[in-house]
Amino acid sequence: MRHFSSFHVGFYFTCIIFTFLNDGTVCNVVFQPAFIQASGPKISSFLVGNVSGISFSLSAVSSSNATGSILPPSCLPVYQPQWNLSYELIGKNAFLVHVSLNRSLQLCGNETSISDCCLELLCVQETLLVSACVDETTKAFLIIQTQIYAQVLPSKPPSVNKTVIPNQVFQPLGQCPCDISPGECDIRCCCDQDCTQEVLGLFAAQCFLGPYGGSFSPVPEYQCSAQPSENDPDWFPFLCVISPSYNNPFLGLFYHGGTVSPKPSPSFQAPQMTATLPPINYRQGDPIFTKDDKYFTIPQNTGTGQCVENAPVAFLENFEFQCVRRLQFCPSPSDDLRVDVKDGQGGVIAVSVVDDVADNVRLFVSNSPEVTSEPQQCDNVVVSLRYTFYWRENGLTAIAVTRTTANITVPVFFSSVTLTRIYSAVFVNGNETSQPYSGYQVMRPVIGGVLDSETGVVQRTQISLWQPAGDGQCSSAKLRSALFGINSTSGCVVPVSLMNMTQCSLLRETLRSLLDGLVTATLVSTSGLPDFYNLTDWVNITTSQQNQSQSAEGSKGECSAVPTHLHIHVKSSIMEIVQGVPQMFIQSMQISFIERTWKIECGVGMMDPCLNPELMQNFPVTSSVTFTDLSLYSQPPRSRFSINFTEFDCDRNDVCWPELAFPFTTYYTGEPYSEALAKGLTLVFFFIAASVLGTPWRQIRQAWRNA
Repeated sequence: MRHFSSFHVGFYFTCIIFTFLNDGTVCNVVFQPAFIQASGPKISSFLVGNVSGISFSLSAVSSSNATGSILPPSCLPVYQPQWNLSYELIGKNAFLVHVSLNRSLQLCGNETSISDCCLELLCVQETLLVSACVDETTKAFLIIQTQIYAQVLPSKPPSVNKTVIPNQVFQPLGQCPCDISPGECDIRCCCDQDCTQEVLGLFAAQCFLGPYGGSFSPVPEYQCSAQPSENDPDWFPFLCVISPSYNNPFLGLFYHGGTVSPKPSPSFQAPQMTATLPPINYRQGDPIFTKDDKYFTIPQNTGTGQCVENAPVAFLENFEFQCVRRLQFCPSPSDDLRVDVKDGQGGVIAVSVVDDVADNVRLFVSNSPEVTSEPQQCDNVVVSLRYTFYWRENGLTAIAVTRTTANITVPVFFSSVTLTRIYSAVFVNGNETSQPYSGYQVMRPVIGGVLDSETGVVQRTQISLWQPAGDGQCSSAKLRSALFGINSTSGCVVPVSLMNMTQCSLLRETLRSLLDGLVTATLVSTSGLPDFYNLTDWVNITTSQQNQSQSAEGSKGECSAVPTHLHIHVKSSIMEIVQGVPQMFIQSMQISFIERTWKIECGVGMMDPCLNPELMQNFPVTSSVTFTDLSLYSQPPRSRFSINFTEFDCDRNDVCWPELAFPFTTYYTGEPYSEALAKGLTLVFFFIAASVLGTPWRQIRQAWRNA
């Protein structure tokens, strides 16, 4: 336990007052805590503040002086034979001070041969003073009151025997239920007959309560034998429970059932969990097993931000997770991914590995702006593992994994690099060589490429958008892939000074190169599974310019025609249908730049506010992508009549066809449907009666008679 003395509290607040009045020159360091009551051989405390030039000294003082009238601390080193003083620097403004006992705590006896053993149970009782000095002047001090007892070791070697619990039918558990070690003293068990009075004095105030420490149980408040008090409820004399005191459930006297024989050797250890037996055929949700009946694992996210390195993979359960970690050194190389997996049909398949190199390292690595050590180059760091499981019926036919690596830079001593690793698993129905889907799928990255003029092979590149992080500036922002079918807009800010506004041409070129870095591809794949050796699977990316700026030449702190927005417009359509699933293919892709005028807003109320060349202002730079499905507009536009007829919406159309059948339809809501139906049937009756009895019907009958 740690307590602060009244003297130290007064000194501490006096120190704070002097610190504010004298800018920290009188007392700028303090121990936290400054007063410790120690019962163990190791004591630690922090010295916080301006710790430059601090030295420490350790001395012993009398117990009376340590309570309030302490002598001025001394900076002279005093040798303490049984105490060691050590300290270490924590950060820039703190020391962690350790004081440890340098002697044995074993109790002396006839059989011991240790020279510095303890003669009594209270082995060490003294007050220590740790002084923090600068040029033999005390800046802060730490008071340690020690009261350390000797270690009481069992006289006999540890026994592996276990207490045999008798049959509990009509038999009490024992006079001391907490006595679980035969022939040895159990700590905090005050009824243990093996404990001597000296040992009992060490934990007499912390005994187990109830039958687990004194072979008794307190009387419940609902018992009639409980002593009445003024706060007893009104129902107590009438609804209390009458039960003899010896009928204690802890003693087993409540049991009147059959006899249960105890096990020969009872064990209080938790049962060991056995691994799940691998199934003969996989079902959805079943774990996948390797050849040696172990779980096939892939690192996965638990949902709380923590990543589990050995998480089992469930059959037909797709996932994609990101695991973020800080690096202080180069990561270890990945394990061998070519493992044998049970296919669920009595056979074994091997995982095939395809190696890839990351085109853009900024998608996986973010560097801290403060790097205080020499960088270290880490080669072939795994940044992505994407598994594809091919299945048929209740088994696996093949497993392929794409391992993406990158070369990153890591500082030697400080963790200033954040590595983001992507792990995914996708289950595809069919064989590896015949995937049913060749078009783009929603939320899959758009595939870009650059033609290599020497080899004639298209090199894959990424079509990216901004992904702001941290302070939102473009210098620290990450990049994310443009996902097919997902319209999105993102951006970041660029700090621009007044001096930058004097060089508008350089500012335009810098921002144009910044936006060009998002899309480095010149080709885009028309399908989701392109052939990198066939140019017919690729189309050129066109670029257009959209100027929305106004001329502001000659204005101070203002630049016009600044490219601030990059827009990607992708046009796609349905080219074929495979197994009832429409396949989307990209027809064209256009990139456009929008230019605007940037103007620094200087201060208000000044004669000439735009005089400071270092005046900074943040300006937004954005990027967006839009997908247009041309198959929606391939049919000719419908006529107004056709539109109204197919929509059946009487609130938006001029002609409401369902109301022509009034009152036999429910589209008319002017009155209740039952009343409208009754009125309608009445009108029909009168129409029929008028037709039968009216003039036209008489003329028809007269013509029939004449014929």
